[in-house]
Amino acid sequence: MILLPDLNVTDAVYFETINLDAIHFKGYAFQIEMKFTAYKLGFKVKEVPVIFVNRQLGTSKMSGGIFSEALFGVMRLRWYALTGKIKPRC
Repeated sequence: MILLPDLNVTDAVYFETINLDAIHFKGYAFQIEMKFTAYKLGFKVKEVPVIFVNRQLGTSKMSGGIFSEALFGVMRLRWYALTGKIKPRC
């Protein structure tokens, strides 16, 4: 088993199957793309909730660019799925 930075646990088979060169996004959108790709390739995806306490000091790292990448990235992923561009590694 491999522990991913976002606290998800998955089998090494996933990393042997997915075409990592086809992953385009960074940050939060990267997590979305990895999970969506796993789902489209037939892997079972399960979300495990993580509860964070409210931020008391500092500022959020969420920028307009991160928000845009996540929003438009989801639309792009759907297009990739519809056009058959999400494929396992050969």
